[in-house]
Amino acid sequence: MPLHKGTQHDERPMSVNPFLGPANPVGDMTEAPPKHRLPDTPMAPSTAYQLVHDELMLDGNARLNLATFVTTWMEPEAGRLMAECRDKNMIDKDEYPRTAELERRCVAMLADLWHAPDPAAVVGCSTTGSSEACMLAGMALKRRWSGRAPARDARPNLVMGVNVQVCWDKFCTFWEVEPRQVPMEGERFHLDPEAAAGLCDENTIGVVGVLGSTFDGSYEPIAGLCAALDELQERTGLDIPVHVDGASGAMVAPFLDEDLVWDFRLPRVASINTSGHKYGLVYPGVGWALWRDADALPEELVFRVNYLGGDMPTFALNFSRPGAQVVAQYYTFLRLGRDGYRAVQQAARDVATGLSARIGSLGDFRLLTRGDQLPVFAFTTADDVTAYDVFDVSRRMREHGWLVPAYTFPANRQDLSVLRVVCRNGFSEDLADVFAEDLTRLLPGLRRQPRPLTRDRQAATGFHH
Repeated sequence: MPLHKGTQHDERPMSVNPFLGPANPVGDMTEAPPKHRLPDTPMAPSTAYQLVHDELMLDGNARLNLATFVTTWMEPEAGRLMAECRDKNMIDKDEYPRTAELERRCVAMLADLWHAPDPAAVVGCSTTGSSEACMLAGMALKRRWSGRAPARDARPNLVMGVNVQVCWDKFCTFWEVEPRQVPMEGERFHLDPEAAAGLCDENTIGVVGVLGSTFDGSYEPIAGLCAALDELQERTGLDIPVHVDGASGAMVAPFLDEDLVWDFRLPRVASINTSGHKYGLVYPGVGWALWRDADALPEELVFRVNYLGGDMPTFALNFSRPGAQVVAQYYTFLRLGRDGYRAVQQAARDVATGLSARIGSLGDFRLLTRGDQLPVFAFTTADDVTAYDVFDVSRRMREHGWLVPAYTFPANRQDLSVLRVVCRNGFSEDLADVFAEDLTRLLPGLRRQPRPLTRDRQAATGFHH
């Protein structure tokens, strides 16, 4: 029996209590539905909606989530476009050729934005996010390495900072690549170019540079990394490509740091990824992976299918996925343009630097970064603060609705625990004021504690990429 909108079941008058369903309903609700098996009978769509809607009210407020880099606000017009495209399958380019064309245009716009020497030669695609894009980039690096006829028992390795996003650990595990990670040292919280070059050998498939570390929001020195690898090639003949994980920074630096050279202007950069759903300003999930040219993406990684009505190349890991986010990305590119993106990202950076300065002035905290690269900053408690720690602060701020992640840094700075604030589009100066006021009001009570309350169970809270 069909239960879609427009059938007789939807048109029956509703009773006052939505949990009772319509008069003479299909599937009257007299008790809670089962949670771990399918119900035996259908229920009215309004009843099902209300059950799900009410349960979701217990989620946190996404706009107050200062842990996530992911976009939590878009204009209503973007939401309307996404709703109109929710039934379009991105992989079926023959059936939805205009959606495919918008994807192609987005790739071309990013190639131009990232200073590709020949934008027409750039190969790229949309993905479900940066994690998938990183997997694709890593696969291309490994396949290029294997084409150089390594020794039979050679094991490929990938060099990166210990601060990389977890997707790179996944890549190394899934594709049997040895991860070689440069640890943090002192006040350096990301990769060191010379240390990275020192870990490279004939079995290194590439080096990953991160434009915007998730741990503290700082840019890694991509140009310095390429220079160190140039010097390595002069000494040893090893030609090691670089992939730039620009999940966040690749949509910030082009607008706010135009003189920073990190992209395809550097000949050693073979590929770049970004998250459209982070500072690309689109709801999740969409990412982008671009290669300098066809040589950087081996042809054997491109699969061709013809059973959807046309001969279509595909090189994403996922197959079927929605086209709505790609459409929303194109809308945002059109809507904002370079000046609009510059204004949005500058506003986020202004909020970040202003809020970090305000927190630094309280005297209880020490800033590690100030939000002047990514609109993200990390801070820890001052050396003379002994009554509470960052985990106490995170816990108490959650009581006010704020999700502020607290976590410990990786090797060799496991001694350092921090809080991190991500400022995104939609996190306004007004909200920053409320955040600072809530934090300030908590401090007297925290200072009166005899000791940090969570010291015996310090577990990371809300650490999102």
